[in-house]
Amino acid sequence: MAERPGSPPAPELLVESNGDSQVIDPHRIYHVGRDPTSDVVLSDARVSWHHAVLRATSGHWLVEDEGSTNGTYADGRRVEQSGVGPGSVIRFGNPADGPCAVLTGVPRPEKSARRPSAVSHPAGTHTFRQPSSVRPLPAARTIRIGRAPDNDLVIDDLVVSRRHAELRSGPEGYEIVDLGSHNGTYLNGQPVTGAAVIPGDIVGIGHSAFALVGDELQEFIDTGEVSLDVQDLAVRVDKGRRTLLDTVSFPVGEKSLLAVVGPSGAGKSTLLNALTGLRPADGGTVLYDGRDLYRDYAELRQRIGLVPQDDILHSQLTVRRALGYAAQLRFPEDTAKAERQARVDEVIHELGLDQRVKQPIHSLSGGQRKRVSVALELLTKPSLLFLDEPTSGLDPGMDRSVMHMLRGLADDGRTVIVVTHSVLSLDVCDRLLVLAPGGRIAFYGPPEDALPFFGFAQWPEAFEAFENDQDRDWAGQFRGSHLHRHYIAADSRQPRRTPESPRGPVAAPKAQSWGAQLRTLVRRYAAALTADRTFLIIMVALPFVMGAMAHALAGSRLTKDSALNALLILCVGAVLTGAANAVRELVKERVIYQRERAVGLSRSAYLMSKVLVLGVITVVQAVVLTMVALFGVKLNTPDGKGVLLPPLIEITLAVALLAFTAMMLGLFVSALVRKEEVTMPLLVLLAIVQVVFCGALLKLQGVPGLEQLAWLVPSRWALGAMAGTIDLHRIVPTDITSDPLFQHSAGVWLLNLGMLVVLCLVLGFLVTKLLRRREPEIMRK
Repeated sequence: MAERPGSPPAPELLVESNGDSQVIDPHRIYHVGRDPTSDVVLSDARVSWHHAVLRATSGHWLVEDEGSTNGTYADGRRVEQSGVGPGSVIRFGNPADGPCAVLTGVPRPEKSARRPSAVSHPAGTHTFRQPSSVRPLPAARTIRIGRAPDNDLVIDDLVVSRRHAELRSGPEGYEIVDLGSHNGTYLNGQPVTGAAVIPGDIVGIGHSAFALVGDELQEFIDTGEVSLDVQDLAVRVDKGRRTLLDTVSFPVGEKSLLAVVGPSGAGKSTLLNALTGLRPADGGTVLYDGRDLYRDYAELRQRIGLVPQDDILHSQLTVRRALGYAAQLRFPEDTAKAERQARVDEVIHELGLDQRVKQPIHSLSGGQRKRVSVALELLTKPSLLFLDEPTSGLDPGMDRSVMHMLRGLADDGRTVIVVTHSVLSLDVCDRLLVLAPGGRIAFYGPPEDALPFFGFAQWPEAFEAFENDQDRDWAGQFRGSHLHRHYIAADSRQPRRTPESPRGPVAAPKAQSWGAQLRTLVRRYAAALTADRTFLIIMVALPFVMGAMAHALAGSRLTKDSALNALLILCVGAVLTGAANAVRELVKERVIYQRERAVGLSRSAYLMSKVLVLGVITVVQAVVLTMVALFGVKLNTPDGKGVLLPPLIEITLAVALLAFTAMMLGLFVSALVRKEEVTMPLLVLLAIVQVVFCGALLKLQGVPGLEQLAWLVPSRWALGAMAGTIDLHRIVPTDITSDPLFQHSAGVWLLNLGMLVVLCLVLGFLVTKLLRRREPEIMRK
């Protein structure tokens, strides 16, 4: 459907066919036929796939036959083109008993009462075509809205809190007030805690939208059957010198499955980021069922599901536990456990995972793992579902299985868009978008028409042509074709919209309370670690191995020959223990973090969950390491005393604090690197740096450059604290041990431990900043 600029106004009509009715708007063109993507779908075999068109022109309506086999009949006679209006009866395929459409007029209410002002053409949408319910507005009364049955207005939607918001009546009109809900209350797409509401405003709560119309409150429910209109999207980088997307426009109908294909570098991922709002386009508009996605992104992003190419679940967990933790993070805190579990069971059944619920995700096949990732996104019932390369790495059978799963999801009432390199199962899609190099549309339409349009018999030939024939104007050829006129120009559901001025960054969506998120994240992370047998074995073995080595060097007593080496091994063991625990933990979960952050995960709660769980493990390991190393060893301290505490406790405290700081250093490295593979070489480098700059091998005091660099090395301060406890210079009188940081004094000992604490805080701050860099671009501009 497309707006016809400059056309005189014609009346809106009500079309009744097959027991259904819909209002048709004079600004658009409507297709009739057996094609499921038609605006008026007629399943009778006598009706052609593309049978006829209804359009408004010069102030009246026309019906035009599209070369159908059995003809179109207006008021009993076969027509190629005929004027129609209120009272007309149109039959398709047979003048006597063919499927018919009856046209009636639609009364025109006041403009302010016709629709929410944020939706310019509601007849081209599914959500705003007509209200789901209409309620009278009682005078001088507050209407409480929420999920609980005792609210005045009950919304049966798990993303809505039990006590969500109130619509309050006052002397100056109505005001919407959020009651501390989990997912927020929105006015015209923007989150509000309290704001005045005037006629035409859209109040968004969960999947419902409310509008004041006279003395009534109209509710519009997003059931999932939404359209997407993409208008002139353009993405440029390098200060506009390089174009990744070049004025891309296409419509996607309700309950459609769209595949996006093209050679590498054609802009598929860029398009995906622009359509999901993660990286908004520099120009153009994305209309989500008539609403500007970028303008209303704060609200509409909750209706968008995104399944990245990499799995977005902890693979050590079972299917049920992984989905259960995800439900705890995404649903309001006041959601009962039984409600969450019921929704988890529902998506498990919908995706055909009933027999896999107790199976660890890592043991599933590639196709089944992808189903679990899709199940996670379906928990909150998104209307738009995007998938990035869901069949990557799968065999042809699994490839087809995943694509048929997506076909079923679209048929169940969602709009599904999949970016893929695979062309094995394009036949299950309603529409195919082919991007040519330079981010231009080379084809858009039914998949079966693509290869004939390009003039090739096989897809490899087409992709070779994209690479070899770069001077060919693929986009220009398509723009001049009848396919462009039919499937883009005439099928767009919304008129052209002028893009609004560029918007600033969008904050993270309103989340659960910080404490609630932290508790869920800690439980999930602990469960994932304890399910990882390899990690458990290393975690248990490492402190015993390092402790045994230190014990062997220490002997029965710390002497001139053994003291320095024993303390050095304790430092190395603590660094390896702490850093090894953490160095992979952020980079391996980067895709999970990015997706969860986009839907409300608290950055600080996520980091704190890592710090708490890994911190407890690391400190316990450090205690074991120290006890194994020094069990039965005479520490040879002055008068058998430490600086402030018993010697063994002071050394244990220094080792534990060093291990904890090394853990924070490991998290810093994990947040810094892009690939998990580079973490192990960096771990070895970290250990070497700790040995070289701890002060046990080189004289650092008074050496310009080296001394200052060593201030950044945690083992430098930990070795100083341990050396101060036993008064190392007394036992080993050398130039190296005369270091002022090795003094047996309370001030120096506290300085050493204090610097470890400072390094922990600085590293925590840096990790937080690095995590921010990994967030969706729209949240960190």
